Amino acid sequence: MCLSVPAKVISIAGQRARVSVRGAMMEISLQLLDDIVPGDFVLIHAGFALEKIDTEKAAETLKLIDDMDALDEFD
Repeated sequence: MCLSVPAKVISIAGQRARVSVRGAMMEISLQLLDDIVPGDFVLIHAGFALEKIDTEKAAETLKLIDDMDALDEFD
C-alpha cells in the first residue's frame, strides 16, 4: 500500500521543488507534473509529486493524518 502526503510548494528550480509538509521542508521532483507554481499543493510519494490538489483537499487529508496520529496515542 502506498501513502501520498500533501505538500505546499514553496519554490521551484527546474524540475525540482522545495515543499513544506506540515512544516518540514524537503526537496522533491516535479518530473511527473506540469504547470506547478509556488503556493500549489501536491501529493508526494517517494520524493515525487504525483498529483496537484486543491487547498481544501490538502487540508482535509492533513486532518485525517492528524486524526490517525491521535489514535496512536492510545496504543
